[in-house]
Amino acid sequence: MALAQELYGTSSCRLDSFVARWLQPSREWKEEVLEAVANVEQFLRQESFHGERWLQNQEARVLKVIKVGSFGTGTALKGTAEVELVAFLSCFCNFWEEAKYHTAVLRLIRKKIQYCQELLALGLRDLRIDEGVPSALVFTIQTRTAEPITVTLVPAYRVLGSSVSDSPPPPQVYVDLIKASYSYSNYPGIFSPSFSELQKNFVKHQPTKLKSLLRLVKHWYQQYAQDMQVTVEQWGYADLILWVNPYEPIRKLKERIRRSKGLVGLPRLSFQESGCKRQVLSSHCSLADYGVFCSTRICLLETVSPEIQVFVKSPNGSSQAYAVHPKSFVLNLKQQIEDRQGFLSKQQQLEYEGQVLQDWVDMGYYNIQDSDTITLSQKPSAHVRYLHS
Repeated sequence: MALAQELYGTSSCRLDSFVARWLQPSREWKEEVLEAVANVEQFLRQESFHGERWLQNQEARVLKVIKVGSFGTGTALKGTAEVELVAFLSCFCNFWEEAKYHTAVLRLIRKKIQYCQELLALGLRDLRIDEGVPSALVFTIQTRTAEPITVTLVPAYRVLGSSVSDSPPPPQVYVDLIKASYSYSNYPGIFSPSFSELQKNFVKHQPTKLKSLLRLVKHWYQQYAQDMQVTVEQWGYADLILWVNPYEPIRKLKERIRRSKGLVGLPRLSFQESGCKRQVLSSHCSLADYGVFCSTRICLLETVSPEIQVFVKSPNGSSQAYAVHPKSFVLNLKQQIEDRQGFLSKQQQLEYEGQVLQDWVDMGYYNIQDSDTITLSQKPSAHVRYLHS
């Protein structure tokens, strides 16, 4: 609040000095953050991704990595602990492929990045895939002296090609975008990263005063912008009132509702504007995606079972279905397999996308989704004959 009073006591002719003193990061701090992020960029540029069935024997390479957001446009605030990256991949030849294989690419990058020695030396941790529009790979690394920074990585289709100029893209780009957006109309903004170079260059080449203004607006938002009130209605029950950031994924709102009401599964939610058709809220979107920025009322329709079905492929080629909770340990699935097939859990080895699953890690950590297939084999050190069911 003291900084806010300082701002309101600053005359317009001295705003540049205020920004330089209080909001603009020091050159040393910024260079230290970018030095740590450079290790991520180097890993992405040098790594090749292959061996997945959906790649159809082609090699996926990172064509270019760019910094977007405040670090990309040169409008970062002092103490900013988040850096956003967009990686353009060779395996995305159009918008449809980007949308279809986006999650698979994230899993593939996550599988590779967790063994990168340079990033492990920087204290790589909290590696996860965050659902959103679009979904992103998120992790934390440590700088030399500053606070840990969070890196958000989004793979994208390089629609603008190798050279990005200030002139408008060819008209066909917008034709393809409109067609693809029509197919994925429930996820507005899903193809935005493909145009991030245009967005970045537009701000980056603007006068310093405009960047100072953007920093002031960000500072004001952090100081004064309030979460919005969301009233959750459910027939026959008292209303539940929550304070929500409109830009957070709706899945987080559903989790809060589930915990507050003691529900077993995630709820389905609907929203209706005055005079408009009622629509079901997608977990992948935010309230802002639906144009909701102020206090509103939503309806809890029903709850969805939290369990998912996975298929376990045995050494003999057969496959059996098991019901698991995303937050249950891998060991729980092994115990189910032992009960049904007689294959002792301590002798089992489960693999998903080439990664060996650890007993005391939850299924959600590996981003295992409904109907995914897990491979079962005998641990190399085990010498007990497998009992076929």
